[in-house]
Amino acid sequence: MKFLRIILFPVVPIYFLVTWLRNWLYDKNIKKHKSYDLPVICVGNLSTGGTGKTPMIEYLIRLLKDDKSVATLSRGYKRITEGFVLADDDATADTIGDEPFQFFRKFKDIKVAVDSNRQNGIEELLKLVDEPEVILLDDAYQHRKVKAGFNIMLTSYHNLFYKDIVLPTGNLREPRSGSKRANIIVVTKCPKRISEEEKKTIESSIKVKAHQAVYFSHIDYSDVVVSKTNEMSVSSLPKFTLVTGIAYAKPLVNFLNEKGLEFEHLEYPDHYSFRQNDIEKLSKLELIITTEKDYVRLCDYELLQDKLYYLPITVKISDSDSFENAVKSFVS
Repeated sequence: MKFLRIILFPVVPIYFLVTWLRNWLYDKNIKKHKSYDLPVICVGNLSTGGTGKTPMIEYLIRLLKDDKSVATLSRGYKRITEGFVLADDDATADTIGDEPFQFFRKFKDIKVAVDSNRQNGIEELLKLVDEPEVILLDDAYQHRKVKAGFNIMLTSYHNLFYKDIVLPTGNLREPRSGSKRANIIVVTKCPKRISEEEKKTIESSIKVKAHQAVYFSHIDYSDVVVSKTNEMSVSSLPKFTLVTGIAYAKPLVNFLNEKGLEFEHLEYPDHYSFRQNDIEKLSKLELIITTEKDYVRLCDYELLQDKLYYLPITVKISDSDSFENAVKSFVS
């Protein structure tokens, strides 16, 4: 794969030019976008996956849901349905996608919808009798047909956008200059003890604009793993198999290694669709620990019921009061 990326380097200037031109046309209002009267918050990134969008959406849900009627709108990656779908009791990871289904399982007091056409998705949500007061757009930073009122751009500490180049050799979906659209830039998956000096170095490299603020976040792992019917302490886990189908599993692997736990790692591609032969293979394992995103795709298989657990995570943001005040100020 790395070799293929290298030999495709001549395509990089073409991709750069096409995406830069597209953004320029939207910036100059030559290509039309649509804005809305209610608060629309976009969470996204410049890179392809692995920056922590799902935990950030959950952070925003928890922040806003007690005061406002909240809806999330996602593309619904790898779902088997098409068009606009509003999650209901019949929803599954197959019908709305794994990440939206995760939102739906955890937050019963919000609306969860999917539509690859974000304009149409917003308009369908606004047709509801109990229409939302705030819409959170999941992974829509490049969806320029909708002009969100507030953009939160994520960049991973381990793959900072300003050190990268565009596809296909790099991982950027658009040129670095796209970062200027963000109101807030969050450097995610930082070490817990990142120094103030390193923060300042990163902020300087980002070249923060006057309208922007930069925050730093880290992943906080739970002390317990959870199944449908049980919990176990992480520190006392016996030998297990870690199963992941996410873009970047290294922070989780590092956390488990630091705990001194004994495990093997079965690593699948991001958003992997587990097949029956995969389930039969996993059913032979004694104990499986996985991520919550993978859990929602695996938890309904009877063969795995007694051995499948996930490790809950939350996001901790430095200067969280300032971050939350900025979001709430926009919503108000």
